Amino acid sequence: MKEEMLRMERVTYINQGIAGLENFSMTIRAGEILGLVPVNNDGLETLFTLLKHNLPLHYGYIYYREKLVNEWSNPKGGANRISIIRTESSLAKDLTVADNIFVLRPGFRKWFMKPSLLRQQLLPFTQEIGVSIEADAYIDELTVFEKFVVELLKAVVAGSRLIVLESISTYISDSELMKLHEILRFYAKRDISFLYISVHFEETRQFCDRSVLMEDGHILKYFEAEDNVADKLFLPCVKDYDNWVRRQHDISDEDRGQKAAFEIDSLYHGNLRNLNLRVNAGECVVIQDMDNYAMEDILSLLEKPKARSGRIIVDGRPLTSVRDRKAAVIRELPAETMIFESMSYLDNLCFNMDHRFKKVWRSKGVQKSIVSEYGALLGEDVFYKRIRDLTIKQKYDLVYTRILLQNPGVVFCVQPFKKADVSVRSHIWELLERFLQKGIAVVILAVNLADALALADRLIRIKHGTVHEVYNKEDFIKLPANTPWLYLYQEKYAETEFRNDQAPPPCP
Repeated sequence: MKEEMLRMERVTYINQGIAGLENFSMTIRAGEILGLVPVNNDGLETLFTLLKHNLPLHYGYIYYREKLVNEWSNPKGGANRISIIRTESSLAKDLTVADNIFVLRPGFRKWFMKPSLLRQQLLPFTQEIGVSIEADAYIDELTVFEKFVVELLKAVVAGSRLIVLESISTYISDSELMKLHEILRFYAKRDISFLYISVHFEETRQFCDRSVLMEDGHILKYFEAEDNVADKLFLPCVKDYDNWVRRQHDISDEDRGQKAAFEIDSLYHGNLRNLNLRVNAGECVVIQDMDNYAMEDILSLLEKPKARSGRIIVDGRPLTSVRDRKAAVIRELPAETMIFESMSYLDNLCFNMDHRFKKVWRSKGVQKSIVSEYGALLGEDVFYKRIRDLTIKQKYDLVYTRILLQNPGVVFCVQPFKKADVSVRSHIWELLERFLQKGIAVVILAVNLADALALADRLIRIKHGTVHEVYNKEDFIKLPANTPWLYLYQEKYAETEFRNDQAPPPCP
């Protein structure tokens, strides 16, 4: 029987009167990939902290590599050689790959190191996992996938026997994710263990040795690989998602109308090659970037619409200026990237309205009307709060309502569910649905599908800069088995699929 790499036994950790973890027990075996599915984010930060640092516990015991490293009655202090690869890179972006992996590792004592020697040291590590990364390349020059690989190599070289991966699938393409899985399996055979955190049970069931559900700082249930698990887990998020999917399936194309809100015509720009697509008013389309580089080219054209050739058309008119408010973009993590703390709530809300109301900044009457009209929707108190005092949901409300007041023909949402827990994801579905109800087209730009299909009428996959595959709602049943919530589409369209006896399209 393999040794235990980590055992947390009945751990309770209280900070400032709040229990971050409560009666928390978890075991990870040597060479195991354990999938952790958090129903919400409560307790995750505390878990990360206790894995790295042996802080005083209210109760419980923590063992690492079968050695007691922390206990409630006799806090030992110190740190554990456990690496955590999070959504924000911890690499020093101004240094090279070799510098990050070797020079910055714990215990490095040399004052001088020849670059050629660092290159020689890195080569065996990259060759054995089948990845080509230049030792002299600077971190800023790497792709997202390459940065993850560098962080993984850094952890292995540093001697970490347990590596935590947080929501990796949100940021890299399907093909890159499969390659990453191969790398993890390679190191697992060397008895390195992994805690693989994903918001989707389908992903952990497909790839991990075991899966565990976590909610409010404690473990709900373990699932072994051989366990028969119902497709539908009875979690709080399931009912909301089920309702949104079924509601979208009941809306016909005639109900949405056939007026084009957004078109791309024979577009060549950057990595885009003869790209053609059309989105109708009130339609939700998910564009999946299979190569993880087309997304930025599309966004750059929306900000500066000067393509090498081809046209972008919004509401029947070519998009020629960044000042054209008929196209709106909601960036990744909008609660962090699209709110100005130095401005009031009302000024943030009215930021994109001056094209509709020329006196919006001078007219108290216009501002009072906005407060009156949207107070019931946003909450009367938010208009008098400082931005820093808003909850995460109130910040999302602010950004999405600002775009709603802008009244664009099409809204581009860049990975809208990134870093969002279950309750926030449900709220984002509601906010996106408001756009659709107003007849505004919604285009979700995604690297991985996550929860993007809940409101989708179509899925368009872009590969090598052009349209690779198109899935209508009834075709979602043909998506890979690890697609989140696939059973909902199977329930809706399985009978039709059986009658038509169609073979699923190839999926890379």
